[in-house]
Amino acid sequence: MSSVKTSSGVEAGLAALAVSLRGVTKTYDNGVMALGPLDLAVRKGEFISLLGPSGCGKSTALRLIAGLSAPSSGTVRVARHEGEVQPGHGIGFVFQEPTLMPWTSVHENVRLPLKLARVPKLEARARVDDALASVGLADFAEAFPRELSGGMKMRVSLARALVTDPDILLMDEPFAALDEITRFRLNNDLLALWRSLRKTVIFVTHSVFESVYLSQRVVVMTARPGRIQADIRIETVEPRGEEFRTSAAYSDYCRKVSAALAPSYSGQSTL
Repeated sequence: MSSVKTSSGVEAGLAALAVSLRGVTKTYDNGVMALGPLDLAVRKGEFISLLGPSGCGKSTALRLIAGLSAPSSGTVRVARHEGEVQPGHGIGFVFQEPTLMPWTSVHENVRLPLKLARVPKLEARARVDDALASVGLADFAEAFPRELSGGMKMRVSLARALVTDPDILLMDEPFAALDEITRFRLNNDLLALWRSLRKTVIFVTHSVFESVYLSQRVVVMTARPGRIQADIRIETVEPRGEEFRTSAAYSDYCRKVSAALAPSYSGQSTL
């Protein structure tokens, strides 16, 4: 966020942010402190990854940003379409599991958010068709989830998140259960989609390699309660592809991120 003290400077700083967490903590009813204090600023159009050990609060942070849970203290701000900073607006969420309705078609699964928003059928059909085309499933609109592979199901889940044209896409370990080949392919497709749509993406992962390949910034979190251990910018030639995955720069960044992550797994912290 801008450090300029004038009101116009502060407004300009806020306008550039998609998400701002300030002094955020989360303590559950059972007394477990999952987060905090956590300070995080994400600029519009950025792709960042949250990386850390299990139970460090990565998914909790996403739920707070999405407005699915309230912080115990601190402030969570999410930018509106028109540039104002308000909680919970213009967000698409891709969960760890596709959570598709097995009794209905791919088209109807993707249409669900529009149906709940009472979007007219003709408009909804066009938007669903566009969303499915964007994830490479234009020919599978009438298929049922049982007819799809794991990777295809996750593409449906991504299309459902995109169909409302959100400003911010939250992704909670969406590829963790997939085989390595499918995961690599979806990583490439996600980057291509991000370059095309320029959504703000906050991506949760346990994988150092995935975080470095996908992200402009890797935010390494401590063990519970989750705080920021390191915020590492990945500076590479764009667009990224397989040549980056096999490059010396990629290996160097993976080593740097791994070194920042190590204290979280050893129960230590450099904070």
